[in-house]
Amino acid sequence: MQEDQGLRQLVANLLESQLLAVLATQSQTQPHASLLAFASTDDLTRLLFVTNRNTTKYTNAVTGRHVAMLVDNRGNQSYDFSHAVAVTASGTVSEVTGERRASLAAIYLAKHPSLEGFLEDPSQSLMEIVVDYYRIARFTSQEVLYIRTW
Repeated sequence: MQEDQGLRQLVANLLESQLLAVLATQSQTQPHASLLAFASTDDLTRLLFVTNRNTTKYTNAVTGRHVAMLVDNRGNQSYDFSHAVAVTASGTVSEVTGERRASLAAIYLAKHPSLEGFLEDPSQSLMEIVVDYYRIARFTSQEVLYIRTW
């Protein structure tokens, strides 16, 4: 249980400290990766991002629904080979609408206040990933740990 709490804290710290992530989606024939701004809920069960409804990532997300999001702490330095941590969240994604949109938008904007105009643009969609599990890779020990959401 203590190790589980340590891993939970590692994931929480990484998600809090990083502004950008890579979202992986899949069409019927092609994988697609996108760099985007994201936020997470305090309980780590949801990840949020905003995208234009006319993008490949939006189309893939709403048709395929299963996605992965990679968040890491690399600085593009040789130091990374011994200290970088990467977390991949896997889950299902959907557009946030209705009453829940305001509360989840507030979480997103608390992390990215400069993106308020982007979020409020009618062509943009607030998206929510319900996380099934996190996969943690630490390059120092080459270990991969699967952690279900807490």
